Amino acid sequence: MVVFLIIALIQIISMGIVFDKAGQPGWAVIVPFYNMWVLAEVGDKPGWMGLVMCFCSFIPVIGIILYWVLLITISIGVAKTFERGVGFGIGLSFLPFIFFPILAFSRD
Repeated sequence: MVVFLIIALIQIISMGIVFDKAGQPGWAVIVPFYNMWVLAEVGDKPGWMGLVMCFCSFIPVIGIILYWVLLITISIGVAKTFERGVGFGIGLSFLPFIFFPILAFSRD
């Protein structure tokens, strides 16, 4: 339980720093739904893609597939915003607790 809370706290702080680096408000990371809107905008995608991603999980099978497609698309966009490659974007999708801190605490 404590490990989960520490990982969650690191994730929240890292995403807030990434938002700040991208010129978005860092506090947006703690606001449900709005954080996905901002994440999509950081990835140069329309904000509605983030909202659609939030609600996809309510649709069986197709919604889950659409969720992952949107998440990977947005994550690759975020990686490109920070001049990283597609592999880094896929890492943001599948291991965000590792790749967001790398993005947040890098110098660029």
